[in-house]
Amino acid sequence: MSLLSAHNSPMISIPKKTTEEVDWTTPIRNAIAHSYGEDPDNYSQECANLQRCRQDAVKGAGSDMTAKDLLHKYFGQLELLELRFSEIRVNFPWRDAFTNKLITQTSIAYEKASIIFQIAATHSAIAASQNRGDPEGLKRAFYYFRTTAGMLTYINDNFLHAPSLDLSREIIKFLVGIILAQGTEVFLEKCTDEKKSNALVAKIAAQTAFQYTALTEEVKEFMGKGIFDRNWVTVIQAKAKYFASLSQYFRGLADSAAGKHGEALVRFTVAETAAKEANRTASSFASVFVTQMSPNLPPDAGPALQELTKAHLALISEKKSEAQRENDLIYNAILPPPETLPQIDKAVVATPITIQEVYASPDVQKVIGPDMFVRLVPLSVHESASVYSEEKAKLVRGEVEGAEDAEVAVKSALEALGITDGLARFRAIAEGGVGGEAELPVEVRRWKEDIALMEEREGVEGIVAELGRMKDTVKRELETVSRDLDAESRECEAMRVKYDHLWTQAPSAALTKTLRQDLKSHFSALEAATQSDQQVIRLWESVRSEIHLLLSPEVEDVFRASTESSGAGSENLLDIDVGGETDDQERVKISQFVDEIEERLGRLNKISHERGQVLKDLKDKVQQDDVSHLLLLNRRNTGVESTLFAGELEKFRPYQQRLAATVHHEQVTLQELTQLWRGLRDLAGRGAGAKKWEERERRKKDTVRRFSRARDVYMEVRDGLAKGLQFYTDLTELAGALKRNAESFISERTTEREGLVSQAEMERRLSIPKSTPSSTPGGKPPIPPPPPKPSMGLESSFASMNLRGPTSPPPAPPQNQWSSPPPPTSHYAIPPNPQRTQSIPPPPPSTQPSASYFPPPPPQPASQPSYQHQRQPSAPPPDPYASLGLFGSSANAPSSPPTRPPPPPAQYPSYAQQLQLQQPPTYGQQSPYPPPPPSSSQPQQQYGGYQAHAPAASSPFPPPPPPVNYGSPQYGTSPPPPPPPGTQPQQQQQQQQQQPSYYYSGYGQQPGQGQQPGQGQQQYQYPQGYGR
Repeated sequence: MSLLSAHNSPMISIPKKTTEEVDWTTPIRNAIAHSYGEDPDNYSQECANLQRCRQDAVKGAGSDMTAKDLLHKYFGQLELLELRFSEIRVNFPWRDAFTNKLITQTSIAYEKASIIFQIAATHSAIAASQNRGDPEGLKRAFYYFRTTAGMLTYINDNFLHAPSLDLSREIIKFLVGIILAQGTEVFLEKCTDEKKSNALVAKIAAQTAFQYTALTEEVKEFMGKGIFDRNWVTVIQAKAKYFASLSQYFRGLADSAAGKHGEALVRFTVAETAAKEANRTASSFASVFVTQMSPNLPPDAGPALQELTKAHLALISEKKSEAQRENDLIYNAILPPPETLPQIDKAVVATPITIQEVYASPDVQKVIGPDMFVRLVPLSVHESASVYSEEKAKLVRGEVEGAEDAEVAVKSALEALGITDGLARFRAIAEGGVGGEAELPVEVRRWKEDIALMEEREGVEGIVAELGRMKDTVKRELETVSRDLDAESRECEAMRVKYDHLWTQAPSAALTKTLRQDLKSHFSALEAATQSDQQVIRLWESVRSEIHLLLSPEVEDVFRASTESSGAGSENLLDIDVGGETDDQERVKISQFVDEIEERLGRLNKISHERGQVLKDLKDKVQQDDVSHLLLLNRRNTGVESTLFAGELEKFRPYQQRLAATVHHEQVTLQELTQLWRGLRDLAGRGAGAKKWEERERRKKDTVRRFSRARDVYMEVRDGLAKGLQFYTDLTELAGALKRNAESFISERTTEREGLVSQAEMERRLSIPKSTPSSTPGGKPPIPPPPPKPSMGLESSFASMNLRGPTSPPPAPPQNQWSSPPPPTSHYAIPPNPQRTQSIPPPPPSTQPSASYFPPPPPQPASQPSYQHQRQPSAPPPDPYASLGLFGSSANAPSSPPTRPPPPPAQYPSYAQQLQLQQPPTYGQQSPYPPPPPSSSQPQQQYGGYQAHAPAASSPFPPPPPPVNYGSPQYGTSPPPPPPPGTQPQQQQQQQQQQPSYYYSGYGQQPGQGQQPGQGQQQYQYPQGYGR
């Protein structure tokens, strides 16, 4: 064991600074609010963590590994904090490490420099406290001395104009010298332990002696200022002499080994002199050393240094005596003067480790942890990160476009060569057959799946059945409406016959005109839709078997049968068994070509899949890449963005190289595939197998076309059925609305009729006269009036006109128009007297000549029925036949103007013809004239087939006036009458001929297709008078 290993020399550690409490929270909150515009409360936890981090690092921590980690963490957070809050001002109080003077600064740089000084002091303490007798202890001591020197050098390089003495350049430089000298000393100890060569050890010892000797001159200046401990001066002086002696000793050993015994003896003599001085200095140091006075020296520094120098002096004295004796007895070498000895070379072995190297260590980065204010990113960093993101996006876009271009090129090449479709053909030829395939063509399979899905949801048969059901329902409703309207009309006219002139209800014909027109339109539409239904059903019947076959599993058998060689016996006899061996050899070659082509195709698929995977990895890598931290660290370095971006983008270079390689391999494979395909086509393009394949493909295409036509017709049928369902749905709504309107109309008419029946019965009972001889059961019938005189004139002729034989003269006009009519007995019981008839005075001026003698209808209720909403609130409607009874009374009136002669009788139809025209029209026809209103002078005339007693054709009386039009303002405005019955069926036939196949009339029909105005458009719309 060497001397240095047995006795470790004492090491000097740097004293630490002290500090007071610092408030980080308030300045940071203000900076966040003013500089970033965010809520400071969102960063309360970060501020508290930073405050606690500083307190742990500078208060209460020792000089061990834990203190080192806490200081590393706090300094790392300070670096990141300064990048965000460079202008922040906080009061940082620190006491000088040597003078204990309190100095306060507001700059973060002062805080950083102080913390680095603390880190350097901690590292020096760790290095000084290591057990250098252990190899690991030696390594740690050497490392931490070097890091200490690096930390102090960083202070001198980056912090100028230090406010405190301990941070001044002279002090920091002196401390760096001490630390590097001690680091060289540790390395010397390591070399002696490892038995390195004497020459090398001499060089390292000379370097150590040189460093300590240089420090002795500097420390004297600081001693005069009272900065350093006096014991530091003694230790440095003792070590300077000690290592000078040690360097001469090891160089003497080297010279002795080299045969330079005279030089070796002289060096031993010089070494002994230096060792005596070192021992003398160490002895005086040990006698005055007090541990409390020098806390930065080990407690046993005095005795240890004394023992070290003493042992070395004994060793060197012994070696000198031995060399002197050998030289006197054996070598007799000439001893050169000490001044002429060659200088010992110095080896620099201890260099500072920079702070960047320290903080680049993964262990230190792990200790620092994540950025406390990572959520708070400056705007400039955001902008730089956006620029970098655009660079990454540009790179990814370029690679994606290149990959897409490569894919398109491969697909285009394969399609141009026809490999995908033609390879199956050559495979079949190579296998010796072109028979059917079990697989269906893609389009046929798609048709099958689509039709099966539609049939599963709603089959065509079910739709057809639903169509018939809806059609029957609509037909029943329309027939019910027709029967109800006819029944209401018959009941009204029956009441008119029963009560004669007492019945004042208006006829139903004019009021139901719109309803009957709608009813007729719906019947016509239903008939046209029935024809369309039949066309659709015929189309369905034509393709039903094909569709069922397509949906059944037998469709594969159909394709297999169509693709099998049906003309097995149609080959040419000359082609049979001719060149059979040649065909076998040809098939073998074709099979080889096909196998190689399939292998190339598989290779292309693998290349494409690999390229896609590389692109995916590249996108993920780009997505995860974040350089905000690097940009934040380099925020103060201007002009480094381009260099930084270029360096960061190099991370994606391997992915770009892999993508380029895939494109290259793809092009090579595609060239090989093209050559193989051309060779295959030249070999098997004109053989018998090719002809068989072409025939097979032709039959297969014919079968596909067969099912394609069936599918098209099927879709056409479903489209027609859908239109039919929509049509019948709309027609059902229209029929329902028509039925409700008709029911409402019939109900209102029935209610009105019941009221009129009660009124008529009461009037009939009130008008029955008291018992007279002529009214007894056995009485004679009333005497008919005498025939009119021919000299009475036209007025007397009209006055005596009667349709039922002898009747009584018309009663006198009532004084009140709304009073009850006279009793009907005066109409039949008293025979008229011609003189009396002519002597009846004319009606008073207040009575209008055309006023009806019948009582007006009962007043309307508050809610007007729908069929009377167009009636005007005027006086009771005039009766066109009521004036017939006034001609006689006005014959002798002096104020009566002469009447105009009647028109010829030929111009008026007979009463029988009028009654025939007044019959209710049959279904499908419309009466050209509405029925006349009731008349008081003709109570016996009926509507709907009742035969009245009409006069003979040769009657001298003129015919009655033409039938009244109920479309006049008396009953409200009604649509114009339809065309004559003879022309309407022709128009309907033309409309039916112009309708397209399975087209439902009224839905989707274009205007102007030969329809009459108001006919085609009116069939499927609600009328304006009823319903909606």
